Amino acid sequence: MEYVYGALLLNAAGKPIEEKSLAGVLTAAGITPDAARVKALIASLEGVNLTEVLAKAETFAAPAAAPAASSDKKDGTGEKKEEEKKEEKGVSEEEAAEGLSALFG
Repeated sequence: MEYVYGALLLNAAGKPIEEKSLAGVLTAAGITPDAARVKALIASLEGVNLTEVLAKAETFAAPAAAPAASSDKKDGTGEKKEEEKKEEKGVSEEEAAEGLSALFG
């Protein structure tokens, strides 16, 4: 995980995520970088816009607003209808998984 954290740190600083810079971040953190792992991470991030991926991830992590109490959204038992529950999620699990796969290759 420290390799991914290093890449995120470089991204947050506006620096290019390159082998030399990632190795430098890891070294500064007291970690001896493994060249193969550095190269693998750099290759998996090729063509990935981390800023965009992180912006999408923030929408997944944001807490949902409390639903307004409305009797028209409940069935006879006082429970919300299944389709209303699906609408509250916003993003499907498949969409979330696709976003993560783009981040990790």
